[in-house]
Amino acid sequence: MTETKNNFLAGEWLAGDTSVENRNPSDLSDVIGHFAQASSSQLTKALDAARSAQKIWAATGLEARQTVLMNIGNELMERSAELGTLLSREEGKPLAEGKGEVYRAGQFFTYYAAEVLRQIGDTADSVRPNIEIDVRREPVGTVAIVSPWNFPTATAVWKIAPALAFGNAVIWKPANLVPASAVALAEIISRQDLPAGLFNLVMGAGGSIGQQLIESPAIDAISFTGSVEVGKQIAQSAIGNLTKIQMEMGSKNALAVMDDGDMEIAVAAALGGAFGGTGQKCTASSRLIVHSAVHDEFVERLAAGAAAMVVDNALKDGTQIGPVVSQNQLDENMAYMELAKSEGGEIICGGDRVSRDTDGYYMTPAVVAGTSNDWRINKEEMFAPIACVIKADSYDEALHLVNDTHFGLTSGIVTRDLARASHFRRNARTGCVMVNLPTAGTDYHVPFGGRGSSSYGPREQGGYAVEFYTTVKTAYISSGTPS
Repeated sequence: MTETKNNFLAGEWLAGDTSVENRNPSDLSDVIGHFAQASSSQLTKALDAARSAQKIWAATGLEARQTVLMNIGNELMERSAELGTLLSREEGKPLAEGKGEVYRAGQFFTYYAAEVLRQIGDTADSVRPNIEIDVRREPVGTVAIVSPWNFPTATAVWKIAPALAFGNAVIWKPANLVPASAVALAEIISRQDLPAGLFNLVMGAGGSIGQQLIESPAIDAISFTGSVEVGKQIAQSAIGNLTKIQMEMGSKNALAVMDDGDMEIAVAAALGGAFGGTGQKCTASSRLIVHSAVHDEFVERLAAGAAAMVVDNALKDGTQIGPVVSQNQLDENMAYMELAKSEGGEIICGGDRVSRDTDGYYMTPAVVAGTSNDWRINKEEMFAPIACVIKADSYDEALHLVNDTHFGLTSGIVTRDLARASHFRRNARTGCVMVNLPTAGTDYHVPFGGRGSSSYGPREQGGYAVEFYTTVKTAYISSGTPS
């Protein structure tokens, strides 16, 4: 029997009434562990403790807060090989990606450690005589963080780090598919010099413990990453308390390959953008809009590249595509392959369930040609290693197709024409635009987010995170009338 890992609530590691089993999607015989599910009363205890601890933390000196964040970040970077292996083992992304994710998570913490000291407000003279104005930011309070399974450490950290940096308390509910990475991060944070209850790990089902969390009047702000459907439910629940919300949701990102683009760059960008992380990225380029003049050559090269990619156990050297995360996700992916066929798509390569030395959720990366932008396969987010090619006869048509979606997270173009690249950058209706790069891959020191159904609320990451994790206070100070 494996040890059951507990929740971290109000400064204590507490067992739950029930637990869930966590298995390796690369090897279903490998049980990673059992993880406690928090009860309703335990969440209430955590919420009470968080509100008390937040007042202490907000009054803690800046250098003490900076030290805490630096310690967390440094430990994550130092242990990135160990914790990245654990991450890949439970989520299924190739080992290099797992290690890189943990290292990047450490960089988020060290970045926000520096931001702790950037406490510079604004001053102004009043329109009234002998009155000065001071404008500064204060913590928003207690923040609920609901993170997804596809980036179990990085996405959680780019929410937790700024929340702590700007003086808030945290109640974190990770996805139940990836509890081992959550516990590992919580263990690091739990050893820091923090008021008891400032940081809480609450594992449990979204429909029960997650719903109680977002409906709680003790929560001042909610940061969520997940599907559009769940995001809308959270918004409806939060509005009853007028809770501040920040949501990163779905996407249907497009990479436009122009007739003047470098073909090697185009194929590399498409392979990395569509199939990196097994296609389980909100920034994945599942739509490839290709100029008719280079369409056939591009499809041939892309299919050859996809067919050559190594699909295997995430922990094996040389693996480029690991398993998908779960049986449910694999079933959805296979259903989308059938949908692509029924809508008239030509399966150029891949899209098959395959076996490896260990029993896991393996499928080959798929290239589907001859698709139309108004098909379901090009309208719905798949979260799968499936790339659909759409032919365009001009740049103007390609730009129109890029924007013809209710999502708007990332988009990209491959072109040698500076004027065309500049026009695309200005007119693509997405929060992030890539030129001669994959649509997947962003930096931690600049804002991240989208438009339309992809995002709601203030941007994440970089200095822009301060908008969500703080509230503005304007103070008026009278100096009196000079004698």
